[in-house]
Amino acid sequence: MSVEVDVLLQEAKESIEAAQNYRSELQQRLHGLNQARKQIRGSSGQARETLRKHFAELQAAATRLLAERLANLLTEVDTIEADSIKPLDDCQSLIEHGVGQADELLREGEAALRCGLGEKEDKLGSFTKKAMHIQLDSLPEVPALVDVPCVSAQFDDSLLSLLRDRVARHGAVSSHPPVQIEELQERPGSILVRWCKVDEDFAAADYRLQYRRSGSGGSQYEDAYIGRESEFLVLHLDPHTDYLFRVCARGEGRTEWSPWSIPQTGYTTLAPHEWRSGTEGYILSSRKNIALRNDSSQSRCPVLYSKAPTYFCGQTLTFKISASGQMDRRDSLGVCIDSESEEESLQRDQAVCISTNGAVFVNGKEMTNQLPAVTVGSAVTFDMEVVSLFPISNNNTSEGGNFKLRVTIGSGNREVVFDWLVDQPVDCLFFGCSFVHSGWKGEAVKKLQTADLHQGMKNLSAPGT
Repeated sequence: MSVEVDVLLQEAKESIEAAQNYRSELQQRLHGLNQARKQIRGSSGQARETLRKHFAELQAAATRLLAERLANLLTEVDTIEADSIKPLDDCQSLIEHGVGQADELLREGEAALRCGLGEKEDKLGSFTKKAMHIQLDSLPEVPALVDVPCVSAQFDDSLLSLLRDRVARHGAVSSHPPVQIEELQERPGSILVRWCKVDEDFAAADYRLQYRRSGSGGSQYEDAYIGRESEFLVLHLDPHTDYLFRVCARGEGRTEWSPWSIPQTGYTTLAPHEWRSGTEGYILSSRKNIALRNDSSQSRCPVLYSKAPTYFCGQTLTFKISASGQMDRRDSLGVCIDSESEEESLQRDQAVCISTNGAVFVNGKEMTNQLPAVTVGSAVTFDMEVVSLFPISNNNTSEGGNFKLRVTIGSGNREVVFDWLVDQPVDCLFFGCSFVHSGWKGEAVKKLQTADLHQGMKNLSAPGT
């Protein structure tokens, strides 16, 4: 009986645990439903407000434009009327003056006829002279009705039809944006954002990516990228800080942007690539991603290391050269396990690098394979992946290689691939550089987050992934 009770108790406990898990799953789904309902309600309310505001502004603008057009047309009517009435008023004044003269002449003629014989000759003579002076056979010309303006107003009957057609097609309501953010990948001091179309019928000509800090009430979205690519590396982000990202698209032949995608939250835990402060012979920018190699240390060839081991296996480290100074075989660009060495070049133990003459060094030894010399426009890349981890024991520590990394260094259109054996497991490395002569200058290339070198002095930017 006790065995049966134990079995029942076990079954009851399992049922209770299953019920708890079931309830937890249902609660999570209820939370998801509430979030979905909140999004629908919130976006619908925002869409209504946007529609009302837009059409109110459109109606006010249309009313203003119609009022302005009406005022202009009425002004035209007033101008035509004033210009046309003035000559008629002048003609009327001339005719009224002539009528007054004719009335006065008639009165004088009638008076001359009624006067006595003694005065009749003088008055009739005076009347005759006055009549000849007035020129009774000269009449002003009055324009015919066909020669004077007949003001009217005409309208294009198609305007209302065109307006009705355009208004009927103006604006649109969509339940889903045509593009959505697909993936957010953390990078050192940055986030790689990828997006994709979810509406296959939408032909996108350009994409627009924006971002802002999450939880900042006064923070506004700012543009990060506008172009045809479907991914972009957003740089200069603070680690362990949430950022909101959204994307929209512009259709082929259109000027307006589509609705924004649903904002996605992303953050990076990786510190940005920075050069180390205080290295003799280098001046750093405010972001410490640009380093100027000055000529204050020509007698030495100091190595400039990264601030921290921020290069991880599986990433691509890129140095882009846009200007060059005088070469020296001791020059080096590369990665290393530690940054405490007193050596004046990366051509040492626990480091791999390339010299400006194209020579490749592994743990201080030059390889037989050689890459093109580093010149203006060169892009030097470092790719590493873990190949194998050998067990460390007292029997093999003297063999000098317990951890194997597959290294690929590329320059120009060539690359070398080799296995780098190190005596300790590593998952992150320092990067560094050393140059003997001044004449190099550099800054980080945003898209690749690389070292971009310009003519002037040795100036190297923190490379990127």
